[in-house]
Amino acid sequence: METNPTDSTEWTPEQLAQAKQWVETWKEAGPELERIRRQELRALDGGRAIALLCGPADYWTPPRAPRPYSGLKEQQEWFKKAAHRD
Repeated sequence: METNPTDSTEWTPEQLAQAKQWVETWKEAGPELERIRRQELRALDGGRAIALLCGPADYWTPPRAPRPYSGLKEQQEWFKKAAHRD
């Protein structure tokens, strides 16, 4: 039977100690990394994020500018029509 390198039953004591240290390091780093992630998300400029994802363009003027409303009212109208409740 071939051994899997992730099978910890075959690890040396030194490898086990390194793995435990790795886990502890990530347990300590995890909350701080999450704090940084949340801080970056709060500071994120939506227009800049869209530009980074979709390429350079003016996302603040029509036709690419966000609508001043959410579209919820139009969605509800479509649902009413689909349910035949005109």
